Amino acid sequence: MGHLKQRNLITARERLRDQVAHALRAALISGELHPGEVYSAPGLAEDFGISATPVREAMLDLAREGLVEPVRNKGFRVTEVNERDLDQYTEIRTLIEVPMTGRITRTAAAEDLEALRPVAEEIVRAAREHDLIGYLEADRRFHLTLLALSGNERLVETVSDLRKRSRLYGLTALDERGELVHSAEEHVELLDLMLARDAKGAEKCMARHLGHVRSLWAKGEGQGKDRTDDGARSGRKS
Repeated sequence: MGHLKQRNLITARERLRDQVAHALRAALISGELHPGEVYSAPGLAEDFGISATPVREAMLDLAREGLVEPVRNKGFRVTEVNERDLDQYTEIRTLIEVPMTGRITRTAAAEDLEALRPVAEEIVRAAREHDLIGYLEADRRFHLTLLALSGNERLVETVSDLRKRSRLYGLTALDERGELVHSAEEHVELLDLMLARDAKGAEKCMARHLGHVRSLWAKGEGQGKDRTDDGARSGRKS
């Protein structure tokens, strides 16, 4: 019985670690945690109201994904992504997602595509309600669930990794300018084209969407470099 209790404790600890990792990824994507800056596990743990151990473990997970890098005796530095990196990530995603969108349009069952409509609408609703975390999570689910209809798990893993590495810098500033709504609505447009079995139109829509996202990255990164928010950062930096 003792072994079962211990296993439950480990499961709970792993769940907390995963929750922290998810929250940190969202903060990285939104630009709340700034590229090039070092954050300590104790400082972040204080923000979360938990002990430093699950935060440190979560940061190690992010380090394996290339999102942060350990800095000895200080914490973890958020990795910086330059324009060339973003262009290359977008190129790879385009090479994968555009033709795959066409293939899925031709082969996926209508009910499987229609099942994505609530997620597409959730993306739009989150953008309109300025719910950045909800927006990012719904956007991730839409794209990865759509690609999963190809039946290629490794392809889904590859795009998931690219999405993590090509973070949307300064998402808050973009949201404030209302630029996320148009990008969000492209998901509904894409789904309608796929349900109409317009493979070429769906491919063009996906290519346009990825190009739009890339332009948001560029604008967001510029905003991130211009913004200073020392008060907000002081509680998390080491």
